[in-house]
Amino acid sequence: MNWGKSIVLVFIVFAGFIGTMVVLMSRERIDLVRDDYYQDEIAYQQQIDRVANSRRFDPEAYIQYRSDRRQVEITLPDSLQQGTFTLYRPADRQQDIQQELTAVTPSPVVMSMKQKPGGLWRAKLTWSDGQREYYTERELTLP
Repeated sequence: MNWGKSIVLVFIVFAGFIGTMVVLMSRERIDLVRDDYYQDEIAYQQQIDRVANSRRFDPEAYIQYRSDRRQVEITLPDSLQQGTFTLYRPADRQQDIQQELTAVTPSPVVMSMKQKPGGLWRAKLTWSDGQREYYTERELTLP
């Protein structure tokens, strides 16, 4: 085989590789974090204010992962009037869990993670005391 045929063969193999990669990558599912991602970014100043309000709180005081029982325990603040607890799964938004909280919600709130796949989860707690809004977040890695 001479060098001319070798060059042509290398170009054919390279083109086949690129074609295979294009097909594989076009089948990959890519989810945005949220459907209303762009509108949510516009209102992000409110989120910055919530985080600033809750700096005096330790996220581990409210959100605990019990690895021996594979469950998340959320201890609700005494000042809570209403709020939302979200278990966010960055790898697959279809597995996200959201629970609304009110002043009459018994504390602690316990969520089982036994049926959930391992990996990275973010536990997010947003609440209001009627005057201010607060936000705290904790990353959890399940085995």
